[in-house]
Amino acid sequence: MKSSLHASETAQAAVALTATVEALLAQVEKGGDAAVRALSVKFDGLDRASYRLTDAEIQGCIDSLTSRQRADIEFAQEQVRGFAEAQKNALRDIEVETLPGVVLGHKNIPIANVGCYVPGGKYPLLASAHMSVLTAKVAGCDRVITCAPPFSGEIAPLIVAAQHLAGADEIYCLGGVQAIAAMAFGTETMAPVDMLAGPGNAYVAEAKRLLFGRVGIDLFAGPTETLVIADDTVDGELCATDLLGQAEHGVNSPAILLTVSEKLAKDTLVEIERLLKVLPTAAIARQAWDDYGEVIICDTVDELVAEADRIASEHVQVMTADPDYFLHNMKNYGALFLGARTTVAYGDKVIGTNHTLPTKQAARYTGGLWVGKFMKTCTYQRILTDEAAVQIGDYCSRLCIMEGFVGHAEQANIRLRRYGGRNVAYGSAAK
Repeated sequence: MKSSLHASETAQAAVALTATVEALLAQVEKGGDAAVRALSVKFDGLDRASYRLTDAEIQGCIDSLTSRQRADIEFAQEQVRGFAEAQKNALRDIEVETLPGVVLGHKNIPIANVGCYVPGGKYPLLASAHMSVLTAKVAGCDRVITCAPPFSGEIAPLIVAAQHLAGADEIYCLGGVQAIAAMAFGTETMAPVDMLAGPGNAYVAEAKRLLFGRVGIDLFAGPTETLVIADDTVDGELCATDLLGQAEHGVNSPAILLTVSEKLAKDTLVEIERLLKVLPTAAIARQAWDDYGEVIICDTVDELVAEADRIASEHVQVMTADPDYFLHNMKNYGALFLGARTTVAYGDKVIGTNHTLPTKQAARYTGGLWVGKFMKTCTYQRILTDEAAVQIGDYCSRLCIMEGFVGHAEQANIRLRRYGGRNVAYGSAAK
C-alpha cells in the first residue's frame, strides 16, 4: 500500500511539474524579454534592464579571481579541452566508393548555435561551464551562449569567469525555466539557439524535455547518482566518503554500495553514521542516504557486474582487486572511475572527462556529453558515371514499385531513360 501510494504521489507531482513548466514556457514564448524579466524578478530576485552581462561586468568577474583561483580554473579547463580535442580527433570525415562510380561519404558538422545552462542556485557549479561551453567550442560551434542564475541574488563571479575563460560568446545572468525558454525561443534581444546543454533542477530538466524537437538537447538529466563497487581491498571510510560525497548533491540523489564483503558493508554503514555527524552538508546527504541509499551484498564478482548493469548508474566507482574486470565486462554506466586512487569528484571537477552524464538508467542506451554531441554526422552521395546511375536505378525502380511508390520509381526510371537509353514506361518497374 505504501509503495503504490508513493507511486501515485510521484505521478501527481510529475503532472503538476509539467503543467507548471508548460505555463512558464508559454509565458516566455509570448512575452519575450518582458516575461523573462518578470520571471527573473519573481524566482531569482534579480531585476535588470538586460540580463546579458557587459564586457565590463565580465572583466570585473575575471579581475575578482585570485591568482590561485584563476590558475585552478585554467588547469581544469586545460584537462577538459585536451580530452575533448582527443575525442574530436577520433571523429573523421569519410568518403568511400562503394561500387564503381558510386561515392558515399559523411561530414561531421558542428551545430551552429548552442545554449549552455550552468546551474548555480544551490552551489556555484563553475565546473559545468567547462563541460558544456568549452566542449562546444572545441567542437567548432559558431555561437555558444550561457545562462547561469544569480547566486544569493548576485552575479556569480566564479561561474562568469569560468564561462568567459571557456570561450562563451554571450553570457547571461539568468536562471530557471525562463533561461531555457529564452535560449530556445529567442527574445527581442537574444537570438535563439539550435541546441541546449547542461544540467539543472527538475524544472530545468522538464523544460528541456518539453522543448526537445524544437531544439536539440544533450541529455534528459535527473538527480546525481553514484554506485560504489568495492571489496576488502578498501575500507569502510573510503566507501562512505565516496557515497556521501555525491549524496550532498541533493536530497533525491541515490548512493549505492555493491560489495561481496559483508564486513565491508557493515563497516561502511558505521562510517556513514560517523561522517554524517561532521559533514557540513549532512542535512542534504542524510536525507538522500535515508531515502535513496542502499547496500547490496552479492555472492560473486559476476553478480556484481550483473547488478551494476541493472542499476545503470550515472557514476560507478570501482574499488576492487581487479577493477579492469568491470571495464571489460560492464555495459551500462555513465562513467567508470577505476581504482581507489580515482574518485567521482575528480571527474566532476577537473580530470578532463565530461561530468554531464546519463541518469535514471539512461546509461542503457546513451553515453554522456562529449564533443560529438555538439556535431552532426551528415551523409552525402555522388554518382560519377552513367553506368553507375543505371545500375542503382534498376534496383531502385523495382524496390519502389514493390512498395507502391510510383513517384519514387519514376525518379529512378527517368535516369534509366536518360543515362541508359532504357525504355521504361511511366509507373513501371525496370526489367
